[in-house]
Amino acid sequence: MLKSFFGTKEWALWAWGGLALLFALVIFQVQMTVLLNQWYKEFYDILQAANDINAFWEKMLQFLYIAIPYIFAAIASSYFARHYAFRWRQAITFYYLPYWSSHPGNIEGASQRIQEDTYQFANALESLGLGFFRSVLTLIAFIPILWALSEQMTIPWLAEIPGSLVWVAMLTSIGAMLISFLVGIKLPGLEYNNQRVEASYRKHLVYSEDDKTYANMPTMAELFLGLRPNYFRLFNHYTYFNLWSNIYGQLMIVLPYLMMAPSLFGGVITLGVVTQTGNAFGKVNDGFNFFIDRWTDITKFLSVIKRLREFETHLIDNHPDPKAVGEKNNV
Repeated sequence: MLKSFFGTKEWALWAWGGLALLFALVIFQVQMTVLLNQWYKEFYDILQAANDINAFWEKMLQFLYIAIPYIFAAIASSYFARHYAFRWRQAITFYYLPYWSSHPGNIEGASQRIQEDTYQFANALESLGLGFFRSVLTLIAFIPILWALSEQMTIPWLAEIPGSLVWVAMLTSIGAMLISFLVGIKLPGLEYNNQRVEASYRKHLVYSEDDKTYANMPTMAELFLGLRPNYFRLFNHYTYFNLWSNIYGQLMIVLPYLMMAPSLFGGVITLGVVTQTGNAFGKVNDGFNFFIDRWTDITKFLSVIKRLREFETHLIDNHPDPKAVGEKNNV
């Protein structure tokens, strides 16, 4: 999966050069969010004062200077990431095909592994890979901001702790991650089993296209009904996980405002500082919560990796390289 793209001269420019370009675009976007965070403070302070219409319009113009480059960078990164993921899929596919065509035996579900699983692998990398890098950069950028804003906390037991808001964001995220792991621990295995039963059903349908003798109702009904138990277990476990995820997400929206409210109503800080703090807390919390927010995508991705790794074991491990064999026969 990695060697076919990052370990060959054919794909080196796309693999390493494309990765550098994607990283640069994400870095630029994170820088824009930092500027926007400062803009929140200044803009909401102007709204609270409500005495300078010119300053209001200046801030609206400044917002455009920040938002427009961010939008174009986001579009560019999304567009290029799709091309990057497709090239990775192409590299994997053309790495597998020679082995598959020269393999002496039959490998169950080989067509699905080469077609669907490589597609899912590439798509998951597009979203999860960039998302993880963005989360790391966001933490690097916003932790110092939130640490400084924590000094304006007036809640007694929190005000005495340096960087209290950062610690709250981190500790709640760690606790939520542990709970998410316990709630969603069975999801990767269920996703893996689901693909296996789907593969059997799909294979029979493909055979039926060429030979209608396979399309007998008892067999088709048995294969389809075999999907039900695993799907129903998946539905139940996703329901538990989604319930927990939504409750946690809503609590994290209001938590920073609850913590900053005493300072606001006590006249210690302005509305702009509250808004800036809420935004910074949300960014830091989102950075720590990457695995929670993407848990369902990660479970599907892990099941895809497991299937592709099994496929590689049967297809490539302990089997000669087709290119080397071809070169030897030509000699």
